[in-house]
Amino acid sequence: MFGGGPLTALGSVGAALALPGQGSARARRRLELCDPQAGSPAETIARLRMADTGLRPESQVELFTPAGRRVVLDFLFRREGLAVEIEGYAYHGTREAHRRDVSRFNQVIQCPEVRSLLRFTAQDVFHHPDEMIAEIRAALLALG
Repeated sequence: MFGGGPLTALGSVGAALALPGQGSARARRRLELCDPQAGSPAETIARLRMADTGLRPESQVELFTPAGRRVVLDFLFRREGLAVEIEGYAYHGTREAHRRDVSRFNQVIQCPEVRSLLRFTAQDVFHHPDEMIAEIRAALLALG
């Protein structure tokens, strides 16, 4: 996570956006897409990028492996069985974190609801969103 408390509460942002002003209507629509459970700013931006193109996955989805291990996915397109994970280097940049990630993703792919898994870096989200969206769409098409 971010370390420390939230910068502000969604209610405070919503109240500020209730005031008239340029861009406030669009910002209010975007605020509805925020998920306080998101693990990083990159996840939020990924959600907004997907919404901009009509993709509406479930977010912060809790699943269980056949052995009963709990996993939480960043995003899941449930009908197609496509899981999407957003990975930031700051959180995943050590050997131990890499080991945990490998173990976790082995568990994710065992969940009956998951047929395929895509992973994207924060850099993909911020600097190459069109490629990220194209890859998600291609996977959805292949799984559909």
